[in-house]
Amino acid sequence: MADNRSALIWLWLAVVVCLLDQATKVLAESVLTYGQPVYVLPVLDFTLLYNPGAAFSFLADQGGWQRWFFTAVSVAVSIMLAVWLKRLPREQVWLPVALALILGGAVGNLFDRIVYGHVVDFISVHWDKSYFPAFNLADSAITVGAAMMALDVVREFWQERKQAQS
Repeated sequence: MADNRSALIWLWLAVVVCLLDQATKVLAESVLTYGQPVYVLPVLDFTLLYNPGAAFSFLADQGGWQRWFFTAVSVAVSIMLAVWLKRLPREQVWLPVALALILGGAVGNLFDRIVYGHVVDFISVHWDKSYFPAFNLADSAITVGAAMMALDVVREFWQERKQAQS
């Protein structure tokens, strides 16, 4: 008998990502002073920063409309990811994990946007005086999930190519 349940079982991972993201942001706000780096490694500081824009502070300097625009985009993407998860077969693992990571990160940052009006960032990676934009656990989950999705596309391409050649 085939198991036709969906991959929504992976929603637990999205919830864990969102909860860990929020917990680390609360911790960062309680122990860090805004804008003051705390040295961790030669290439890593913890620096509390607020991002009213999107990734890499895109549109951060706008008049406030971007908060609601990015909130709407996050809600739409989150719904789309949940529907996509529901449509995947439960036997799949790689793609549902990727989608759950992205969903958990999106909801974590969405919460910040709705409640605070900005996203809380605190991880600062740099080399010498060149700094990568500050980020958080949600951003990391989104990045890992997106990389997993890209790898899944490449894997499927090679599988289809191999099948076509046989």
